[in-house]
Amino acid sequence: MLKVNEIYYSIQGESSKAGLPCVFVRLTYCNLRCSYCDTEYAFYDGIDMSKEEILEKVGGYGCKLVEITGGEPLVQKESLDLMKSLCDAGYEVMLETGGSLPIDNVDKRVMIIMDLKCPSSKMEKKNRYENVEFLKPGDEVKFVIGDRNDYEWSLNKIKEFELDKKCGVLFSVVFGKLEPVTLVNWILEDKLNVRFQLQMHKYIWKPETKGV
Repeated sequence: MLKVNEIYYSIQGESSKAGLPCVFVRLTYCNLRCSYCDTEYAFYDGIDMSKEEILEKVGGYGCKLVEITGGEPLVQKESLDLMKSLCDAGYEVMLETGGSLPIDNVDKRVMIIMDLKCPSSKMEKKNRYENVEFLKPGDEVKFVIGDRNDYEWSLNKIKEFELDKKCGVLFSVVFGKLEPVTLVNWILEDKLNVRFQLQMHKYIWKPETKGV
């Protein structure tokens, strides 16, 4: 059984898949408390669902792109089997993870979107850098940037781990804290090999809207 916060059908708002229709399976619980978290409602609230029930619900949407998100999905070990079963059923599966828990056991068919938590998140100490070793070329590392210090820190991590040679690199702003144009200008000035992204769903719907 898994504790599920919500399952819904929407537009993928982030990553290189942004703009594509996607089914989201949001699992309950998180081991982090980021300063800018926008899904605190997923910390505890949820209902128990079997893997079969989740697969049936996902199948009802008729969409082949599925993201497992949270909270932190990897808190629940059963999420690993869920992702394998989704892949076996022919879905294109994405995992959104905060980067503090091991990813080495995630099915290799899953596209991993992994955060490295910047200093302003207040969770920098939770980064599990050993995960970098297990990133595949089709995976992506995400930096959520709140200020210039976060930006400089991110540049150092990209260089230290040669991230832009291992996989895709995503730069986002902390919504409402750093203006997108500011981060875009920094990226262009430094000629970075990264993908700038907005949280598209927060511009289509009101930022606080759930289930989108």
